[in-house]
Amino acid sequence: MDRLCCFNASEISGQQSSFTSGKGRSNQGQITFGYSLVKGKADHSMEDYHVAKFEMMQEHELGLFAIFDGHLGDAVPSYLQKNLFRNIFKEEEFWVDPGRSIPKAYEKTDEDILSQATDIARGGSTAVTAILINGKRLWVANLGDSRAVISRGGQALQMTVDHEPNIDRATIEGKGGFVSNMPGDVPRVNGQLAVSRAFGDKSLKSHLRSDPDVRDMTIDINAELLILASDGLWKVMSNQEAVNIARKTKDPVKAAKQLASEALKRESKDDISCIVVRFR
Repeated sequence: MDRLCCFNASEISGQQSSFTSGKGRSNQGQITFGYSLVKGKADHSMEDYHVAKFEMMQEHELGLFAIFDGHLGDAVPSYLQKNLFRNIFKEEEFWVDPGRSIPKAYEKTDEDILSQATDIARGGSTAVTAILINGKRLWVANLGDSRAVISRGGQALQMTVDHEPNIDRATIEGKGGFVSNMPGDVPRVNGQLAVSRAFGDKSLKSHLRSDPDVRDMTIDINAELLILASDGLWKVMSNQEAVNIARKTKDPVKAAKQLASEALKRESKDDISCIVVRFR
């Protein structure tokens, strides 16, 4: 995710490794995942963070997966990596109504970021999160243009909404902001940010939204795999192309690496982060 900036992102400490990959599986071993993160060619530190793990909670097995794509530094995505899922499960209604609890936790987390004594909120981050409950129910939420795509019978289905400024133009302008296109560039909020919803971004927050789109799905026999990725992948690859690549191998970490490698071959300049979850 890019934002036109006025300071060097290296001013913010806590840089994540430029090349990261790994894998894991559910306790029953039926569901596997792999991830691959590659630093882009931009002249700043790695700004993508992720979560990929299974854990037990209240006798439920939860698969927790997320990509956080930062801009103007890595402080906000780092904060989200540590706190967003924790805040979701603090919501007392989560086990009864995840569709209500997840947006509440997103907005409370944004409030926490904006209230920090240290000024981490001058930067920002998109987010896509997926919570898999007992391998049967999937809840996906997102802010910005990091995306979740599921493969059902080989067909790609996008589970998230790309929050581009033109989509929320009426809201932005209603709050006194504007959307502009510089020659050869993409629509930006106030000529700066290429998404209309994000965590942080204190200087633009009065014109941005922090409420996510949320979607849920039952994981049945037709569900093959889930891909979560930052826009470093989606800028150069369609949903169906990504699914076609991921389906070629049963090893999800190899699939994630192949997706990142293909994005690099297609000259993606941004940080590239990808998680592949195989349901069967």
